[in-house]
Amino acid sequence: MKTINIDGKKYISEEDVNIQLKKKDLKPSKKQIVILNRGWVIVGDYSEKGDECTLSDASVIRTWGTTKGLGELAENGPLTATKLDSCPNVHFHKMTMVARMDVNEQKWS
Repeated sequence: MKTINIDGKKYISEEDVNIQLKKKDLKPSKKQIVILNRGWVIVGDYSEKGDECTLSDASVIRTWGTTKGLGELAENGPLTATKLDSCPNVHFHKMTMVARMDVNEQKWS
């Protein structure tokens, strides 16, 4: 597996991540929190076709409302202080995505 280090952080290719997921038989959740360029954080049902990604049934996460970061929101679902702004489908190029995070889908239903 090839890696690259940028500012002390280790990155691997999406292809290598997918290979590792297949080996472990881990499947990403349909609903994802996606972090985009310029600070946009959006949750929705993730899909991709070529280089275009789509979040349907989407909401912009305006305020996390957490004490333990975005991972807390992914695991526990929206909290009392979380502010979600519902929006239409969001389409974006794959290269504008900084990261995406699986969520506990039962907590986000």
